[in-house]
Amino acid sequence: MRRWYILVICLAMMGSMFLPRARADNWNKKTVITFSGPVEIPGMVLPAGTYMFKLMDSLGDRNIVQIFNANGTHLFATILAISNFRMTTTNRTVITFSERPLNTPIALHAWFYPGDNFGQEFVYPKAEALALAKANQAPVLTMPPEFAAAITAPPAAADKTLRQAPIAAVEPSGQEVPAETVVAPQPPAPASAEVAAAAPPALPKTASELPLIALLGTLLLAAGLGMLAFSRRRSA
Repeated sequence: MRRWYILVICLAMMGSMFLPRARADNWNKKTVITFSGPVEIPGMVLPAGTYMFKLMDSLGDRNIVQIFNANGTHLFATILAISNFRMTTTNRTVITFSERPLNTPIALHAWFYPGDNFGQEFVYPKAEALALAKANQAPVLTMPPEFAAAITAPPAAADKTLRQAPIAAVEPSGQEVPAETVVAPQPPAPASAEVAAAAPPALPKTASELPLIALLGTLLLAAGLGMLAFSRRRSA
């Protein structure tokens, strides 16, 4: 019996180490993504490679996305976004892209965390947004060019600046329209259908700790059942 108690205590300690991290990932939506080719994001082009996406730890705005290298030691960009609704959730990360002219990098459009209806649709500086609008013949979220420098600024400065940026949408003609013409502030009616952006060859690969947590729960359950069976045999 002593061995069983020691095993259960060890498993419980392991669970206490992993579960807080899982809760943290759910708060900041931390996701590791691998791109097989270069990808345009607001303000720059990322070369092919592995990156970490997460929401900035800001209580003032939950729509500011940070992009780091794979292990989170280098910040590439801090990007302004708007909540984007989808009708159907998935159990894995979904990245959507916008079409670009031939021989140019594909452009990041939106990011959805597993199990979430609301994701992040990215806001581009005016010149980049206009180029995307013309290429896709659809309005694109935009902000004034003077706010573009915040994308590569230190996190505190970027957070303060981007939260003040006015957001609109630019038509292929160059005319600016309200952002609500691109992203509805409320979920669409059940009858409406989600339109997925074209997915180019650079498909993301994501990492999740949910299987590890499920395995830990299974081990705890098995340990408990083993203790019960052992106790019954000792009583008999």
